[in-house]
Amino acid sequence: MVTSKVSMGPVLAIIPARGGSKGLPGKNIRLLGQHPLIAYSVASCLAADTIDRVIVSTDNQEIADVACAYGAEAPFMRPADLATDLAPDYPLFVHALRWLREEEGYEPSIVVQVRPTTPFRPRGFLDRSVRLLQSNPKADSVRAVTRPSQTPYKMWTSDEEGYLQPLLPSVHPEPFNMPRQLLPESYWQTGHVDVIRRETILEKKSLTGDHIKSISIDSAFVIDIDWLEDLQYARYLLNQNNLNLDLPEPVSKRRPE
Repeated sequence: MVTSKVSMGPVLAIIPARGGSKGLPGKNIRLLGQHPLIAYSVASCLAADTIDRVIVSTDNQEIADVACAYGAEAPFMRPADLATDLAPDYPLFVHALRWLREEEGYEPSIVVQVRPTTPFRPRGFLDRSVRLLQSNPKADSVRAVTRPSQTPYKMWTSDEEGYLQPLLPSVHPEPFNMPRQLLPESYWQTGHVDVIRRETILEKKSLTGDHIKSISIDSAFVIDIDWLEDLQYARYLLNQNNLNLDLPEPVSKRRPE
């Protein structure tokens, strides 16, 4: 039985995947198990009942071809100036939304950012994330987080003379000398998903807005692939067969619905 898509206005998933990567060249299409890295994010999006459409924003034709082979769309190529090492995320989302509106008349109410470098998402995680935003009208966005292994209240930066200075301000005079249990709860954003209202992007000019809901992800799924060592560790995790994932399948091998 095929589950019908559930949304309150169109929900668009955007997978940002530029071609240039100095730390791990070609990382978005390197093999992770039997499939390219980007295929895992495509599979998570396609399995989500709340997501109506999945596109990849890339400046690289090979990435576009691979993503489309696994069921995503690549209706446009990202401009080169939005695909540099230092290009922020925000402009590429504005570009995507404007292109879709001007060329297709398509305007999603919610945008889901799904980064290919965080490939492991529990089954149903994207649906829970989208529904969390839909059920909280005040929220501008939802962001995936986990508890960090170390509290940032015990982290440091340095001044111009090389002396350590606390990284974060605190109501406590010396939080770095306090028991961790007495310090404020902190969260680390993992990059697994950002769910954002269209108005947050185009009107508030932000990918987060002012009111951000969190959704927790188990640390067993948390990996961000930037280097070869990260990819090798991801391969190890995948081989353990302990992760409850929606696994990729090329379009040509899928059963008709």
